[in-house]
Amino acid sequence: MPPQEAPARAEPVTTTASTAARHTAIAEELADAGRWEQAYEHLRTAIRLMHGQRLPDELDRLRREHAEAREQSRRDALTASYNRRYLDERLVALLEDQTRTAGICVALVDVDHFKQVNDTYGHPFGDRVLQRLVTELDAGLPDGAFCARYGGEEFALVFPGRDLVDVVRICEAARHRIDRHPWHELHRDLRVTVSIGVAHTSGPVSGFERLVGMADALLYGAKHAGRNAVAYRDERNGTVCLAGQAAGRRSLR
Repeated sequence: MPPQEAPARAEPVTTTASTAARHTAIAEELADAGRWEQAYEHLRTAIRLMHGQRLPDELDRLRREHAEAREQSRRDALTASYNRRYLDERLVALLEDQTRTAGICVALVDVDHFKQVNDTYGHPFGDRVLQRLVTELDAGLPDGAFCARYGGEEFALVFPGRDLVDVVRICEAARHRIDRHPWHELHRDLRVTVSIGVAHTSGPVSGFERLVGMADALLYGAKHAGRNAVAYRDERNGTVCLAGQAAGRRSLR
């Protein structure tokens, strides 16, 4: 009888391990597809099978790891600002939410003559400039606003629930802060300025691309007017204006 009992005792262990492995594999597939809650359920089952009472601690660890991985996937590796993927997803969600009566502002920020910085000092040096730039942009953002790298030396600032006058003031302060930043700490001959275009909507927009396109057109206006300026469109008469000290430059259309 004893020789016949050994296989019977080993069989549940093999079955348990196989079942746990199957649930783990399913959880990985669901996580890759972004179906996090279903993935957790399968992980819960797998961990219960393999670890018994350690389930809560293991689930907490897995949740933390998934949260960290998800956050990293939303961040730009160089500047630690949000990336283009997050920007697009967040803008879609914000524009679908009609509860913000003040509307949404998007500002596009571009470093003036950045190619000359890279050509003169090298790309690693240019990377350090961008990192400092993001620190200055983040410094003046109000609660709920965020900065995302739009591409290259261009960044997007998103302001949910803010009116145009308020955002233009914030962006002009950022422009001034960057202009006055001690860039000589990186190189004695370095000076960095930015141009900014600010677009605002208080109603439905057919796709976030249109709102970003409006900001891009205004950014081009700021560049065309001499750079180191913030451009926006007066909501009363549609005139393109420059903020702060740049307001005295030639008029824009």
